[in-house]
Amino acid sequence: MGLHSQRPPDHVESVRGLKIVMHDKFRKKYRLPATTERLRQQIALEAARRLLDAAGDLGTASTLDWLDRTGENDFYVAKRKAAAVLGHRVRPGDLPSDSEVRDQLVTLWRSRRGQDEAGEEPAMPEPAEGEGVAALTEHLDRFAVYRMRLLPLEAVKQNPKFHPEGDVLYHSLQVFHLAREARPYDEEFLLAALLHDVGKALGSQDHAGAGAEAVRGAVTERTLWLIGHHMDLLIARERGLSARLRRELEASEYLEDLKLLRELDDAGRVPGMVVETLDEVLAYIKGLEHETYLDQ
Repeated sequence: MGLHSQRPPDHVESVRGLKIVMHDKFRKKYRLPATTERLRQQIALEAARRLLDAAGDLGTASTLDWLDRTGENDFYVAKRKAAAVLGHRVRPGDLPSDSEVRDQLVTLWRSRRGQDEAGEEPAMPEPAEGEGVAALTEHLDRFAVYRMRLLPLEAVKQNPKFHPEGDVLYHSLQVFHLAREARPYDEEFLLAALLHDVGKALGSQDHAGAGAEAVRGAVTERTLWLIGHHMDLLIARERGLSARLRRELEASEYLEDLKLLRELDDAGRVPGMVVETLDEVLAYIKGLEHETYLDQ
């Protein structure tokens, strides 16, 4: 094989008929490897440490209020610094999500509180898959769980073809508003309406299943089932269900609830619709605990 038939080492550009070989000696050096799940967890934990250290020594209520005020930019900066501290250059799209960092924040905060109460030095836990969800449901008030799962939805935009109303939180508040009109005292159903799309902030293709797992332990089995199955009737309408899933739905005592939730989910997509704020919604649900109808 002659010299001129060999492939150039990098790439060749032609300028007025002359071949110029462009050597990029840095290209291979700075090529970024794919981020592993383990590395994402390590970055999320380190970012959570930095955010929690910045918050200082706060009580439960103050910490939750601080988390509410923590914005996307704060999370992004913490994640970039965490990756650098761990000695990794990571593409922005490969960084852990804000929700992953939030889960590690709660896990770490719970660990530090427990160690402080025991009079010991706070230990730094290793991240474990699913640990954040367990910490949320076991160590925080359930309404704090709802708030922390719902707040990120405001930053999740949707396809205007199917959701002309806007972000997922606004849609969720619309569905809750309609559910309150239909069943004002059915707390389990109201929570399903409010929380049905929390999985959309978790980066999962199955947002219904991810959402159910995210609030497991903080809601009843009925609410959990409705959240986990809220897409099934839409799928059945568009392309059909498997025989097994169809039998499961038909056998469920919650099928009529699921049909209503599907109807409200479709209806809660109105641009400019007036709805309650998240604080007002949570206050209403919390107030149901003291309604006299529960004693009848």
